Amino acid sequence: MSEKINRDRRRLLGTAVLTLAAAEFNTIRSADAQSRTINSIKSGTNTSFSSLKQIDAGVLNVGYAEAGPANGPPVVLLHGWPYDIYSFVDVTPLLASAGYRVIVPYLRGYGPTRFLSSETFRNGQPAAVAVDIIAFMDALKIQKATLGGFDWGARTANIIAALWPERCKAMVSVSGYLIGSQEGGKMPLPPKAELEWWYQFYFATERGRAGYDKYRRDFSKLIWQLASPKWNFDDATFDRSAASFDNPDHVAIVIHNYRWRLALVEGEAKYADLDKRLAAGPVITVPTITLEGDANGAPHLDPSAYAGKFSGKYSHRTITGGVGHNLPQEAPQAFAQAVVDVDKY
Repeated sequence: MSEKINRDRRRLLGTAVLTLAAAEFNTIRSADAQSRTINSIKSGTNTSFSSLKQIDAGVLNVGYAEAGPANGPPVVLLHGWPYDIYSFVDVTPLLASAGYRVIVPYLRGYGPTRFLSSETFRNGQPAAVAVDIIAFMDALKIQKATLGGFDWGARTANIIAALWPERCKAMVSVSGYLIGSQEGGKMPLPPKAELEWWYQFYFATERGRAGYDKYRRDFSKLIWQLASPKWNFDDATFDRSAASFDNPDHVAIVIHNYRWRLALVEGEAKYADLDKRLAAGPVITVPTITLEGDANGAPHLDPSAYAGKFSGKYSHRTITGGVGHNLPQEAPQAFAQAVVDVDKY
C-alpha cells in the first residue's frame, strides 16, 4: 500500500514540475514578446540586404530577402508599385534585431522573380498576387505570419487576411482597407478624384503601355515624386529599386493590373470565386494596425472611411513629418514599431 502511495506522490510531483516548467516557459515567451523593442533609425541608413534567395513557389521562382533568426516569429513584408523590396531595407534589420524572421519577396514582375513557364499568362489581378504569397509561404513551410505592406502589398495582405485568416497572425496595412472589385472600378468619381488616377487611364491605352515600357524609369520616378512630395530621395535610392523594373514581365503585369481594375480586361477563370468573395467587401477579422503618412500624395481614403472593415483588435496611426506613400522606406521606425505592436494584439 505504501509503495502505491509513493508512486502516486512521485507521479503528482512530476506533473507539478512539468506544469511549473510550462508556466515558466510561457512567462519567458510572453516576456520576450513584450521586450521586443525597435531601435531608432534614420531613413536611408541601410542600402542592401544581408541575404537574397530564390525559391520555387506556385507558378513562380521567387526572389526574396531574409533576415533574423530562422526560428523567430515570421513576418512577410510586401511592396507596391512602382517600388520593390528596398522599401523595407531599413525595416528589415530593425525587425530582425528584435527577433523576428523577416521575409521580403519580390512580387511577380519585379526583380529576380520569374515565371516558371513561358506559357503562363502574365496576370496582374490582385487575387493572383495574393495566391502567389500563399504559395510562397507554403514553399517556405510558414503556416502563419504577420503581414505588412503598402500599395499593392497592402492590398495583397488585405486579401490574405480576409480570405485566409488562418494564414495571417496580424497585419500592418498602409492606407487601410484596399480590397476592391471590377464593378467598383467602373464607378465614376468626382473630377478632382479622377485626376489623381491619371496613370490608370494612360495605361488603358496602347500608347500608355508603350510609353511605360519605353520610359519605365522616368515614369516611376515621377510617381515617386507625386506620391511622396516631401521625400527627398536621392538617385542612388531610386536606382536600387528601379533595377527591379527591368524584369521582362514587369510591364505586362503592371498594365494588366490596372486594366483589370478598370474592368477593361479579363482575369483568369480560376480566380473567379476569389474575386466574387472579394467583391462583397469582406470584413477583416485579424488584429490590424493601419498607417497613413501625413503627406501621402497618392489617392487614399480618410481612415474613418475604412475603420469599420476591421472587426478584430484595431487601431490607426497617422505618421507625421512629411511622410508620403512609400511609408516603410520614409518612416521605417514607425512601420517596424507597428509590426511589433500588432504582434502583441
